[in-house]
Amino acid sequence: MNAYLHLLEGLTVKRVAWVTAICAAATATVIWLFLNTYFDLFVTALCVGYTSMLLFTVAGNIRQARMPREAAQVLAVVVGSVVGTILAGLVKGRDISQMFNERLAGVAISMGLGIGFGCIIVAAMILREKHARDQARIAQAEAERHQLEKNVLEAQLQIMQAQVEPHFLFNTLANVQHLVETDAQSASRVLESLIQYLRAALPQMREGATNLGREVDMARAFLEIHRVRMGSRLEFAIDVPEELKCRAFPPMMLISLVENAIKHGVDPCCECGLVTIRAQEGEGRLRVSVADTGEGVQPKQGGGVGLTNIRERLKALYGSSARLVMEENAPRGVVASIEVPATS
Repeated sequence: MNAYLHLLEGLTVKRVAWVTAICAAATATVIWLFLNTYFDLFVTALCVGYTSMLLFTVAGNIRQARMPREAAQVLAVVVGSVVGTILAGLVKGRDISQMFNERLAGVAISMGLGIGFGCIIVAAMILREKHARDQARIAQAEAERHQLEKNVLEAQLQIMQAQVEPHFLFNTLANVQHLVETDAQSASRVLESLIQYLRAALPQMREGATNLGREVDMARAFLEIHRVRMGSRLEFAIDVPEELKCRAFPPMMLISLVENAIKHGVDPCCECGLVTIRAQEGEGRLRVSVADTGEGVQPKQGGGVGLTNIRERLKALYGSSARLVMEENAPRGVVASIEVPATS
């Protein structure tokens, strides 16, 4: 029995209600035209309607390729109208031979009305199903387009992030090489710190997302490495509330800001420079800033790969919901801030 249940798929209470309503309306119309008894015609209409509906449903669910589905459904309505009319006669206690002799005209009218109303309903349902299929195809195509755009975006982000990684690592290794030539003992400490840093950083460098706490830990290790090289010329402070460390934050962006503050701010000019990392949250937005007391905004100064990458990645990830802001620091230096939606 279960093997044939799929043939009744779509035979819902709503469909039965619609057929009942149509039968009632059709009966009222015929009563008005032919002055017959309402109950007598209503029984006929229900028999024809329910039989046609049942056969229509089965025809739509039969898995066969000999006949188009729509043609099978129209044929089902014709057969349902004939069988339903005969069934109505039997329900009323009439003899079949009498139906096709003395009452042939009434039977033919019942069959004709059943076929006419049925074909109109079939046409409406076929058009509705075609519209639903078209909408489903459009929705599928739209979903595929969004998935393709997502794949392209992810590829772009991977390319941009791949530009940051070697840029950052080569600069750090260059600093180590400089210390090897000038201060072997300091170089040893830096290498030890660098190994610890890379063990923590490398697994997440290619992740699509991380949290602020992990990025701050990486930035702290990065600053420690540079403080060994620069000595008393570099000081740093980190002001990040504990409750904000779980906030989602794009990987490698904070490191780029810190590197930019050292390379273009503190390193070129200062006997003693300060780099400060701060994080604040308000109105659903997370603001992470890196301030330095270095040279300040210079006409030809730029962040190279770092800042360009940040702007492009923020736009790709958040659209207009995130931004990179560069401002002058008082009394001197630069404040670089990243603003993103605050999410856990």
